[in-house]
Amino acid sequence: MAYQTINPFNNETVKTFPTLTDDEIKNLVNQADACYKQWRKTDFATRRKVMKKAASILRDKKAEFARLVTLEMGKLIAEAEGEVDLTADIFDYYADNAEQFLAPEKLTPSDGRKAYVEHDSVGIILCVEPWNFPYYQLVRVAATNLMTGNVVMVKHASIVPQCAAAFEKLLLDAGAPKGAYTNLYASTDQVSKLITDRRIRGVAVTGSEKAGSVVAGKAGESLKKSTMELGGSDAFIVLEDADLDKAVQWGLWGRMNNTGQCCVAAKRFIVVEAIADKFLERLKECFSKLTMGDPMDRSTTLGPLSSESAAKDLAAQTAEAIKHGAKAVIGGKRPDRPGAFMEATILTNITKDNPVFYKEFFGPVAMFFRVPDEKAAIELANDSEFGLGGSVFSQDIERAKRVASQIDTGMVFINRPTWTTPDLPFGGVKHSGYGRELAKDGILEFANRKLIYIEN
Repeated sequence: MAYQTINPFNNETVKTFPTLTDDEIKNLVNQADACYKQWRKTDFATRRKVMKKAASILRDKKAEFARLVTLEMGKLIAEAEGEVDLTADIFDYYADNAEQFLAPEKLTPSDGRKAYVEHDSVGIILCVEPWNFPYYQLVRVAATNLMTGNVVMVKHASIVPQCAAAFEKLLLDAGAPKGAYTNLYASTDQVSKLITDRRIRGVAVTGSEKAGSVVAGKAGESLKKSTMELGGSDAFIVLEDADLDKAVQWGLWGRMNNTGQCCVAAKRFIVVEAIADKFLERLKECFSKLTMGDPMDRSTTLGPLSSESAAKDLAAQTAEAIKHGAKAVIGGKRPDRPGAFMEATILTNITKDNPVFYKEFFGPVAMFFRVPDEKAAIELANDSEFGLGGSVFSQDIERAKRVASQIDTGMVFINRPTWTTPDLPFGGVKHSGYGRELAKDGILEFANRKLIYIEN
C-alpha cells in the first residue's frame, strides 16, 4: 500500500510517503498508551482548550488546509473550504458540550437505594478512515474520544497522506500531547495486527462494506467494540405534491456534492409518475450545465473523481448497467481529457435483474426510477441492502413524516438531501453499518457507562 499524493486533476504524482515499519508502529502504540494514562486524568477544561485551539487554527488557516484536500482528492475548492469550516464547528461543539454529555446520570433503583452511571474513558481507539472527507471523517472520532479521555490512532486513506499529517500536526499545534492523536502510515496487515493488541479498546471504521466486514470480524475475534459507517444508496423520493423547483435544485446538489463521492449522496431518484417526466427533464438540464475543469478554479462545477482507479471503476460500472438494459439520458462515459474525470450521468430503465440495481454508484452517476405512487416509492426505497440516509420531498409535511417513518434507514431528511451537522447523530442500518457518530450519541460510543450503586 503506497501512501501517495497523486493530483487527480492531471494524475501526476506529487509526493510519496514511506509506510511505517513494525517497530515504528510498536513505539507509537507504546507512546499512545503512555499518553492515555495521563490524558484520561485531565479535566474538561484542559481538553476543551485543545479543541478550541484546533478550531481556531483551522479557521485561521482555512485556505491552507482546504488546498491540501483539493490537491489530494479533487474536491472543489469551495467545498473543501466548507469541510474545513465544518471540522472546526465539530471541534467547537464537543468543546462546548462534552462535559454535559458525559455528566453522571442519576438513577432511581426500585429498592430505594442510590445509584448513578458515570462515563469513563476506555483506552486507545483505533480508527480506519476514508479519503472523501479527509478532515471531517477524522474530527468525528478525534473530538469525541479526546474529550472523553481516550486517545486515538488513525490509519487514514493512502491517497490523502498530506491531509492525514496536517490533521495530526493541527492537534499537536493545538496543545495535545504526543500520543493523544497518532497518524499511522500503516499497511492493511499492520492494522489487522494492531486490532489484536490488548491496549486497543475499540475500533471505528468509515469506508466500504468490504473493509467494514474485514475489520469488524477482526475486532469481534478480539472482543473489541466497533462502530461501522459504511456505504449507502440513499433514496431521494419526490412525491407528486413536491415543490418541483426545490426538489430539482436539491437533487442536483444531493447527487453532485463532492462529485457524488459521498456515502449519503442522493443516489436513487424515486419519482412519482405524475411529475416524473418534468423532474427528469429539469434534472438533466441541470446536469448539462455543469462545467468540468480544475477543482482549484472556482468556476469549475464538476471536478475529477478522487483517483484514476475510481474513475475507471465508475465508468466500468456504468457500462455494465447500460449493457444490461439501462439507458444513459445524459453522460455515460469518461471524457477525452487528462485526469480522473467522469461525465455527469443519469441512468434510467434500471430493472431489478440489472447487476447494478443493488450497487452503490460512488461518483456523478444518478439512477432514476419512476413509480406509480407513494406506496411503490416506499417499497423501492427499502429494496436495498443499504440503510444509511434518504430524503422525502412533499409540501405536505405530515405526509412526508409518515413516509419518512417507513423508510428503513438511519436518517431521513424532509425536503432536502441527507446531510450532517455536529448536533445530529449520523449512522445507518443494514449493510450501511452500526453505531452513531456526532451529537451526544457519538461521544457515548466509546465511553464506559459505569454503574455506581450505593448501599445505605
